Amino acid sequence: MHEIITLQLGQRANYLATHFWNLQESYFTYNEEEESPVDHDVHFRPGVGADGSETYTPRTVIYDLKGGFGTLRKYNALYELTEDATPGQGLWDGREVLQQQAPIPQSDYQKSLDAGLPAPTLSAETVRYWSDYNRLFYHPRSIVQLNDYELNSKIMPFEDWTIGEELFNELDKEHDLLDRDVRPFAEECDQLRALQVFTGSDDAWGGFAAKYIDRIRDEYGKKSVWVWAIENGKKVDRQTQFKRDLNKARSVHAISTQASLYAPIIDPPSRIPQSIYLDARSEWYTSALVSAAMESVSLPTRLRPYHDFEASLAGDDGTHKIFELQSTMVQDGEDAAKSHTKPSDDSDEKGPGSSPIKTEFDLDFTYDGLACKNSHHVFNQLQVSRGLADGGDESGGEDQGILRRKRHFNSEPMFQRFHTTLPFPILDSFPQNMFPELKSKEKINILAALTVSSRTAERLKVYETLAGRVAGVDERETLVNGLGEIRETYETGWMSDSDFDDD
Repeated sequence: MHEIITLQLGQRANYLATHFWNLQESYFTYNEEEESPVDHDVHFRPGVGADGSETYTPRTVIYDLKGGFGTLRKYNALYELTEDATPGQGLWDGREVLQQQAPIPQSDYQKSLDAGLPAPTLSAETVRYWSDYNRLFYHPRSIVQLNDYELNSKIMPFEDWTIGEELFNELDKEHDLLDRDVRPFAEECDQLRALQVFTGSDDAWGGFAAKYIDRIRDEYGKKSVWVWAIENGKKVDRQTQFKRDLNKARSVHAISTQASLYAPIIDPPSRIPQSIYLDARSEWYTSALVSAAMESVSLPTRLRPYHDFEASLAGDDGTHKIFELQSTMVQDGEDAAKSHTKPSDDSDEKGPGSSPIKTEFDLDFTYDGLACKNSHHVFNQLQVSRGLADGGDESGGEDQGILRRKRHFNSEPMFQRFHTTLPFPILDSFPQNMFPELKSKEKINILAALTVSSRTAERLKVYETLAGRVAGVDERETLVNGLGEIRETYETGWMSDSDFDDD
């Protein structure tokens, strides 16, 4: 077994991860004769409930600020014990005054799930917290509320990257977070494969994640660490955007070198095709759109049989860690490998040996949609097509290791395509009107990709310039030099500093 432990850091991360877990739960089959193509043991753990019954809960640790969990309780119906209704007062014999905060009323969706009734249709107005559309029970160890800061506080906003660093250091010094929160899940694993991290990267959660991943690397040095780094794509004033961009620069500098996969995700993306309806004001909507791409592109990590996802990410030399997330929704009858994409400028279109690398998708979650000043080079691409019978496999049955060596010898980009006939299900916890032009209202076919390209060098150059102007004196030199070193790995042999105009 190759298990994966998930860490969810912050409100935006939990919105995305809740969609992810709802999707995993939807793949369960309850007929012994019907085996799911998804290996549930990768992300779920068996256990025993308070009444002795068997449980099966996500192998995850969920962090959020005070007030961020909504109606989700630490102890749910699987694990709650009957509490003593009249606890003793101990040594105190005086009058007690109990003050309780008014509980958050449960949503109609959650009430229907608890009662086993058909769930009502969700909307942006009825979803107040990520727990409002959650469909799973979690182990009590999975719920970790950080009481030092309150969600959406105007007095102590959790926005500056260094605040996240300081909070982690304080909590880790007091509790040893890795030992308290991660190790119990790790010790249950037969063969821990990776740690998957959902986190914000342009606020204080970026600093919290950087320190956490640094500890993970010390403890689990040989394990893969996959980071989905979520950036707020909503328009803000210039000064706030500078702060966010500096936080992004710090996150890339501190985390990408420690991770096996670092995927910046703009939520919501800047360009939305007309075929997709998106309420950009709703985190529920925007995170649902991201989940369709993120969950699809990571699907090979939990499919039967085992797929060597790590080798595909490593490319030819394992130095490129920053990936672009892209996706296209494919209509029934279309070719997943060709729909709404065009070949890379690196490909040779003269014959059947042309490159399968694609550079245009309906949705680009990593860049703001502005045209690059130069044609860019693709170093590595991993494609996942799902839901189509003719998705095909680029290898044609040939050993992937041999294919990678051939591509490296011919100076071609690394490439691998995975395919599954399992479509992306549109659950009742998902916005029902997001894809109005698709024929099916219950499932969609998706082509998703993780791409490493020289566009990353352009982005890092912008961060370097910003850090040189905005960062404090104490960190400026380290940050600028560190970003420059990372940038060089995405431009060597393909461009030089002369390719960049003055920003």
